[in-house]
Amino acid sequence: MDSMPPLLRALRPRQWSKNLVVFIGLAFSGEVTNINLLTNAAVAFLCFCCAASAIYLINDVLDRERDKVHPIKCQRAIASGALSPKAAVVCALLLAVAAFLISSQYLPPITKAIGGYLLLQVIYSARLKHVVILDVFCIATGFLLRVLAGVWAIGVPLSPWLVACSVEIALFLALCKRKAELLALGEDSKTRPLLEKYAGPGLDLMIAVVASSTVVTYALYTLLPSTLLQLEVALDSRAGQPGMVWTLPFVLYGMLRYLHLVYRQDLGQNPNRVLLTDIPLLITLLGYLGVVAKVVYLG
Repeated sequence: MDSMPPLLRALRPRQWSKNLVVFIGLAFSGEVTNINLLTNAAVAFLCFCCAASAIYLINDVLDRERDKVHPIKCQRAIASGALSPKAAVVCALLLAVAAFLISSQYLPPITKAIGGYLLLQVIYSARLKHVVILDVFCIATGFLLRVLAGVWAIGVPLSPWLVACSVEIALFLALCKRKAELLALGEDSKTRPLLEKYAGPGLDLMIAVVASSTVVTYALYTLLPSTLLQLEVALDSRAGQPGMVWTLPFVLYGMLRYLHLVYRQDLGQNPNRVLLTDIPLLITLLGYLGVVAKVVYLG
């Protein structure tokens, strides 16, 4: 990563993997082989890559003085002086405009998701990232907007289960990230004042509550028929099918494994890196996807 040009490094291309969640709606709709819908989801992915990189640049400009004294973030392009704040702001504006133009030209339904994401993240970077609890809800909302854009891009009905599970998983990962940062920097960290507000057993309780609610919500999705809850929408057509319950062990193991990595191995500051590099988690993800493919496409 350090060998990359400063501007490219500041765009954080490794973080683009977060935008893959725009394909969730397509995968569960059973239409992943539809080239037109796959192209629409890919355009949504591209738009969010542009929007996310724009926000990373703005965030790094606003946090450059604080990042300079951080043991890891001091290596960022703007904090280290490799990229000027003015150039970063200009590039951010160009990327934001590109996201709007591409979405409005090819996928008008997702333009509101792009606009909502950019507005929320600018407010988050300027103020809400320093407000305890609201900061993780902003992260979860950004995750949800990606999922919504993926659904709107392919024009299928929205599932309440998809919304609930997406928000809860995002909250779980965001809270675990705060825990990992506390473990790495210490509870008296001066480089991130917000972490001091999360210090103590309260954060552990928050993680436990969100983890439990996530498992319960997903279990209900696999067990309750959609007709019982009068949820006659396309993405709920798999709810209650016998095969979906076999995905539950993978979800349980995956969450417990991730908690182990956060609490016992001091990982979790970069969730997407952990999810893509930990072998047990990768095997779990492949197993989960295998069961889902069997139920959705072969069941």
